[in-house]
Amino acid sequence: MHEFRRAAWLSTCVLMMLMSGCAKQSDGAAEMASVAAETPQADAASAEDAAAAGTPVDASTQMASGAMTQEVPGRRFVRTADVRFSVDDVYRSVLAIEDLAAGQGGFVVSNRIRSDTQNVQRHSIGDGQLLELTEYRTQGELIVRVSSDRAQAFLRELAKQMTFLDSRDFEARDVQFDLLRQQLAHARSEELQQSLAQAVRDEDRLDRKGEAFAARAQALAARDDARVAQREVEDRIAFATLSLSLYQPAQVRRSKRADPDAAFAQHRPGFFVRIGQALRGGWQGALDLTVALVAIWPLWVFVIAAVLSARAWMRLRTRKQG
Repeated sequence: MHEFRRAAWLSTCVLMMLMSGCAKQSDGAAEMASVAAETPQADAASAEDAAAAGTPVDASTQMASGAMTQEVPGRRFVRTADVRFSVDDVYRSVLAIEDLAAGQGGFVVSNRIRSDTQNVQRHSIGDGQLLELTEYRTQGELIVRVSSDRAQAFLRELAKQMTFLDSRDFEARDVQFDLLRQQLAHARSEELQQSLAQAVRDEDRLDRKGEAFAARAQALAARDDARVAQREVEDRIAFATLSLSLYQPAQVRRSKRADPDAAFAQHRPGFFVRIGQALRGGWQGALDLTVALVAIWPLWVFVIAAVLSARAWMRLRTRKQG
């Protein structure tokens, strides 16, 4: 009986230990599930904290877009991009972009660089010299054509030249119907010119033959235009068009130049010379005034006559009253 109780007690202890272990395992699994559920939220919170802290985003990531890489069966895309960004030096970056385009099998369509003056200040530094400070900003504009399958790689490499990305606009326009329209137009032109060629061969009258020749010439021109338009669409599909606007921070140019006010003051006549010029000018003015007064002598004759008549009338009136 004693042995039976001992075996029962041992069995109970083992059962309790197993149940305790299972409970701990379930609690651990629940904890792991809870941590796993909270991890994405923590990552999202950390990303939001990084964004709130103003952590810069990698420029190569900013230049990535599915519009530059997507391929859909039965669709034909014309890919374009319009990017504006700042650089440290416009001229060096433009040369680097040209080399990058050539390395990607592309080419540069246009390359324009200009410097715009924003502010000019001048300060006298003595000795008849001015210090001129000119604030200017250098900007460049490029249009680059790159193979469509390499456009994304080109844009990622372009990000190395950027110090700040202002804007980027990517577009992948589906032109399958434009291409179909051009193909049908080309086929119609082919059929028309073949029909007109047969009409020219069959026409016996000279005047009608001339009209047929003119109509065939127009059909051939329309066929060539349709063929060129089709090639243009195919070229835009094969090569992406990238419009790039880049600029660098404003700079200040220092230069020295002659001070015109100081030069005028230095070569102005002295005091006594100016006094003599004033006396001569005053005498000349008096002579001019005298000449002008003499020139209106009829007015003076009239005034004198009026004064004498008034005095005579006054005398006559006084005598009558006396």
